[in-house]
Amino acid sequence: MHILDELQARGVIRTSTDLSALREAMDAGPVTFYIGFDPTGDSLHVGHLTQVLTMRRLQQAGHRPIVVLGGGTAIVGDPTGKDATRAILTRENIQSNVAVFRKQIGRLLRMAPGDAFVEGDNAAIAVNNADWLLDLGYISFLRDIGKHFSVNKMVTAEGTRQRLDRNQGLSFIEFNYHLLQSYDYLELFRRYGCTLQVGGDDQWFNILGGVDLIRREAASSVSAFTTPLITTADGKKMGKTEAGAVWLDPAKLSPYDYFQYWVNVQDADVGRFLRIYTDLSLDSIAELERLQGADTREAKRVLALEATAMLHGRAEADTAADAARAAFSGGVSEDMPTLSVTLPVDLVDVLQTSGLCKSRSDARRQIAQGAVRLGAGRDTMVDDPKLELMEETVVWRGRKTCVRVVAA
Repeated sequence: MHILDELQARGVIRTSTDLSALREAMDAGPVTFYIGFDPTGDSLHVGHLTQVLTMRRLQQAGHRPIVVLGGGTAIVGDPTGKDATRAILTRENIQSNVAVFRKQIGRLLRMAPGDAFVEGDNAAIAVNNADWLLDLGYISFLRDIGKHFSVNKMVTAEGTRQRLDRNQGLSFIEFNYHLLQSYDYLELFRRYGCTLQVGGDDQWFNILGGVDLIRREAASSVSAFTTPLITTADGKKMGKTEAGAVWLDPAKLSPYDYFQYWVNVQDADVGRFLRIYTDLSLDSIAELERLQGADTREAKRVLALEATAMLHGRAEADTAADAARAAFSGGVSEDMPTLSVTLPVDLVDVLQTSGLCKSRSDARRQIAQGAVRLGAGRDTMVDDPKLELMEETVVWRGRKTCVRVVAA
């Protein structure tokens, strides 16, 4: 199957320029493409995975990926989808985040050891757009690049229009973001012969800016497509849970909790998520989609196992699956999330510190609603928010989320 057909079958192409022209270019030889990630946090989260795994599939089909880590654009901050100006990060924060992103993406792509392509190879390279953006002469940039951009058109961009309509304001530095991302594509075209940009669907306006800039500055035609912004069957943003974001960093979210996120997705999402977030063949996924009723749990288990193995490795995925099986059957496993404490310990503190609840008030509310139980088999419901744990036990919030409390 042609890679574009596979990506469409997996549901990861939303909007595009001329796909027939891109198909012809791919048939003629490897295409160099890029996706950008602004390092505004200290870890990628599962919302980034659609783009990273699209890069992975394009690379597996023989094309050459460029991972653009936005050390320059992160200083400005992308206003897309934001109700207010982002907090300004220090350059030290950004550099630290760049290193983390590079390491996390490197677990999913085959990366070159340096910052240049090896002849005849399609190992990915990682570049930092700070390398070309921070040294731009402002007046020269306005004259050479800014002349191609219409303010009238820029204020019609959905994100800009929404901010202005709500009277939330848009800083001048944010207004420049569109020019900077567009310039990234031109710079990568010049440096590496990059002719395809991929990004999330909310970036379409910025992506088209780069396509148009290359047409004007280099008299060349290049391609682009976007991946959909993934929401769950009930309309919620992908990767958001009551406890917060689903991080890719195992120090922020354990492989067990990552596994649990996938095994607990809604039935209606299983087939779609298998296509996007695993390497299983489309035929295998179709077989899993035929499972009905209680058998759907097996499809969820496969989703969780394959997604966790892809990110954390097969051994960690198997360990997480064994621990989840023990918890589901009322047993205890050393591989469950574990919190070491000095006994006795306040139950509300345990709920907050372990991340089972977002705050002390949330913990008290969960207790009042009868959502907190103790024991490997969830035997004892707690109704006293002042309860102190006197011995080691398993604390549950709901039926699926738990922590093993052990004496330090």
